[in-house]
Amino acid sequence: MKEGPDIAQIGALIGDPARANMLTALMGGKALTATELAGAGGVTLQTASAHLAKLEAGQLLVQRKQGRHRYFALADDGVGKLLESIMGFAAGRGHLRHRPGPKEPALRKARICYDHLAGDYGVRMLDSLVARGAIDAVGDGLALTPTGESQLQSIGIDVRDLKSSRRPLCRSCLDWSERRAHLAGSLGKALLSSFFEKGWAHRTAGSRSVVFSPEGERQFLALFPAAS
Repeated sequence: MKEGPDIAQIGALIGDPARANMLTALMGGKALTATELAGAGGVTLQTASAHLAKLEAGQLLVQRKQGRHRYFALADDGVGKLLESIMGFAAGRGHLRHRPGPKEPALRKARICYDHLAGDYGVRMLDSLVARGAIDAVGDGLALTPTGESQLQSIGIDVRDLKSSRRPLCRSCLDWSERRAHLAGSLGKALLSSFFEKGWAHRTAGSRSVVFSPEGERQFLALFPAAS
């Protein structure tokens, strides 16, 4: 008799191409309708509904109702972390889907990864924080230093509030396009949220790309200079 966690069940849920595409679409952090997810999965609405029911039963998705509409989102941060790990693992072993087009450069430059910044700018931000001693990189782990806490408080990030959360403050996430780490965790989320709130950047409709305004880009590059 086999005992222990049933990874085959989770693997089967994620492994279907349509369901994998739906889950990837939800990595943008926004709740989507069944119709939107059917488009992402390349299937009919009826087929998408069957897939969504399986993902919900497997506790990978949650359903939210607003009026007559139903929206679906990743169940929690743990699902996002699992998907990020699989995407990084796949990219590191050359399992990539090549769909060249105008969106690709923007996605590689800056994009949202569940709730934090990824792409070239995401990697640059973490490298810069490590280079100036704000974050210690110990093996695969990350830790905010007292110096980093002071620096982040000075730009409006309430680190003490973030520390009270059950969610990890700093977490390394392998970036599938850069093949290097960017910053996840509650700190990664707070930094991306601050860029949006300050008007430095905005999300592109129907895409995971994050677009910086000219002034926002200037501020970002000054705040996170390239690590030497």
